[in-house]
Amino acid sequence: MIPYKDDNPTRRIPYVTITLIVINSIVLIMQALNTSDPGRTAYAYGAIPHSLLSLQSIQPIHPVLTVFTSMFMHGGLLHFGSNMLYLWIFGDNIEDRLGYGKFILFYIISGTVAAYSHALAYPGSYVPMIGASGAVSGVLGAYLILFPQARVHTLIILGFFYQVVRLPAVLVIGFWIVLQFINGLLSKGAAGQAGVAWFAHIGGFIAGIVLIKFFFRERA
Repeated sequence: MIPYKDDNPTRRIPYVTITLIVINSIVLIMQALNTSDPGRTAYAYGAIPHSLLSLQSIQPIHPVLTVFTSMFMHGGLLHFGSNMLYLWIFGDNIEDRLGYGKFILFYIISGTVAAYSHALAYPGSYVPMIGASGAVSGVLGAYLILFPQARVHTLIILGFFYQVVRLPAVLVIGFWIVLQFINGLLSKGAAGQAGVAWFAHIGGFIAGIVLIKFFFRERA
C-alpha cells in the first residue's frame, strides 16, 4: 500500500512541514555532491548506537548531537522520497493541531526517542543510523490518534494490477506499523544488526502516540 494524499484539510499553511522537507532536500543534495566518500559523512554525522549509549566516539561532533543531524540525512533518493511523502501527507495535519512551535518540539522528541530505541535494540552496533523515519513515525502515531477515520488515498499494487482506494487512516497506518514490528522481529532473529532501523520506526511511532496526548488537548 502506497498512500499519496489524504482528505483532511488544514486551517493554516504548514510552514514547519515545508521547511523540514526543504532542509532534508538540501542535505540530500549536499550528500550527493560529496562523491569522494559518501559513507564518510554518514559515519561522521549519523547516529551510531554504540556511541549514543557509551558517549565514546571519534565523530567530529558529540554523539548526542548526531541524534539531530541524523534526522536530516538519507541513504538515497528512495529513502528520502518515502520519508518526505509520509511527512507531507500526515505532517501538515499534526502541525495544524499543535501549532508551529509545538510541532517542531514534537518532531525532534519523536526522532530522539526513535534513535535511542534503535540504539537499545542494537547496543553494540557501529553502523550509523540516518533518516527522518523515526521522527516521521512519531507523526504517524499522532495522526492515528487524532484522525483514525480520515480517508487516505492509497495505491494498492498486486503484481501487474493496481487500484487506487480511499482507506481510513487506521487501516493504512495500522498496516504500516504491523510491518515494522514483523520486520523488526525478523531482523533481530536473522542477523544481529538491522539494515533498516525498524526499531527506530517502532520507537518513534509509540513516542508519537504518547506525546500527542500531552501536546494536544481538546478545547472544552
